[in-house]
Amino acid sequence: MTKNNDNDGPVVDRRQALECMIWAGTGVLWTMSGGVPVSSLITDANAAETKGFSFLQMSDSHVGFSKPANPDALATLNDAVEKVKSLSTKPAFMIHTGDITHLSKDKEFDDAAQVLKGTGLQSFYVPGEHDVIDEGVGKAYLGRYGTKDTKGAGWYSFDQNGVHFIGLVNVMNLKAGGLGYLGDEQLTWLATDLAGKAASTPIVVFAHVPLWTVYPEWGWGTDDGAKALTLLKPFGSVTVLNGHIHQIVQKVEGNMTFHTARSTAFPQPEPGKAPSPGPMKVPAEDLRKFLGLTSVSFVQGDQPLAIIDQTLAAL
Repeated sequence: MTKNNDNDGPVVDRRQALECMIWAGTGVLWTMSGGVPVSSLITDANAAETKGFSFLQMSDSHVGFSKPANPDALATLNDAVEKVKSLSTKPAFMIHTGDITHLSKDKEFDDAAQVLKGTGLQSFYVPGEHDVIDEGVGKAYLGRYGTKDTKGAGWYSFDQNGVHFIGLVNVMNLKAGGLGYLGDEQLTWLATDLAGKAASTPIVVFAHVPLWTVYPEWGWGTDDGAKALTLLKPFGSVTVLNGHIHQIVQKVEGNMTFHTARSTAFPQPEPGKAPSPGPMKVPAEDLRKFLGLTSVSFVQGDQPLAIIDQTLAAL
């Protein structure tokens, strides 16, 4: 692991390391070069000439949350949307990796939709555990975000410019503090969805809970995630995007890149540095330094993987 200068975050050269984990409370901009994810600052991307396309990731908006860690989660979501609107290069679409709401209430879904439409982007969603705690166990979520292509509890796939996107659901019927779970039905669907696709097809998977085990003591992982990853291993470029833990964690293993994004609502402690996970209160003037979004671009090129972190407040 190296540092490119005193102001930038860690830089990981794929040619030097097969696996690396980076913990940070900051945000990144991703670029897909030659099928390999490469990151740069969002401000740098504004000036870049992109021959492919870009998309955004938001996560863990927790609309309805109003405790001391963030008295107004809707306001910070609006801040994130304003950042999106300021980008000179418009992304093709946005994905949201769950916990849109805090308590699955209709008003929370309505408020979130009202703010998120301000991006002006087509949006794709997967639920977080906070989105499926209504009496219908996810019925409210599916009523808003389910489509004719949605299967089961809300999983689906689509293609964009030669990239195959897969939205997975690993938050149904979770035990308190328990690991995420995909289930046999979804795994069978995933195997069928991937069948016949060329190994050279770039794959982007997005879900709420990390598919890899980040910290099992806090339920930060997916119990049967390894089964999904086995199905994805034949592909030359796989990017897995998640939320849930409200901080950046990044790992590269072979041709798979795992990235867990920060929240737009509140931070959580680093694993093992608190008695349990949950909203972490920071000074009000520092809150936006722990919140953010991720941008991903697919462009032509041949560069090694790099990660550069920057806070949302500094963008």
